[in-house]
Amino acid sequence: MRRRRIYEGKAKVLFEGPQPGTIVQYFKDDATAFNNQKRGTITGKGVLNNSISEYLMLRLEAIGVPTHFVRRLNMREQLVREVEIIPIEVVVRNVAAGSISKRLGIEEGTTLPRPILEYYYKKDELGDPMVSEEHIAAFGWASSMDLDDMVPLALRVNDFLTGLFLGVGLRLIDFKLEFGRLWEEDEMRIVLADEISPDSCRLWDVKTNEKMDKDRFRHDLGKVEEAYQEVARRLGVLPDSIPAEGSRPMLVQ
Repeated sequence: MRRRRIYEGKAKVLFEGPQPGTIVQYFKDDATAFNNQKRGTITGKGVLNNSISEYLMLRLEAIGVPTHFVRRLNMREQLVREVEIIPIEVVVRNVAAGSISKRLGIEEGTTLPRPILEYYYKKDELGDPMVSEEHIAAFGWASSMDLDDMVPLALRVNDFLTGLFLGVGLRLIDFKLEFGRLWEEDEMRIVLADEISPDSCRLWDVKTNEKMDKDRFRHDLGKVEEAYQEVARRLGVLPDSIPAEGSRPMLVQ
């Protein structure tokens, strides 16, 4: 049956879930870069990101990281708990790449002395500007208690994913996380939200340093679909077939 659309973003559409307190995430093939200045399509990306994010969220749940993920519904949809999204993207950097290389003049590929956390205010019209903990506290985007939960969770996710990806021959260069407040009766807890995929991670091949993520789209490197498929293949979650994106989804109960 068709359900009410709640929100459409750059990579996903959110629909009302089958039970109260749930949301259905539909993964699109649309791709954007440079704060939506570059747009395109990566065939099958939605299917691959759905499977990759499911796998990683389940692995993180298994080590005690709380997430909004419930289950995958089909090739392009997954059921998640409804959360109050905190409007801050947490970026964890292990190796210099992208904006940090440009801002600080650090050669891309330089291993950082320790994982570095950065915060970005989720505001498309402002280009998701980088902010400090002072900004976050002053403008009430997250409380100090929220950050006390988010920072250790981000570092724990980094430790786990670094090892997991290394085991399949990939270096986790950096990645973006989003968090949400999950309300259960009168109690609130911070949980990992959104997705974890080659859209939100920089992944390089350990042996060749070949980029295996959305940078291939950003910088017109070619073989974008193949890179996403290779990440899924190495993780053991490559679907048997990857249908092209069709019309609006029919959601299952």
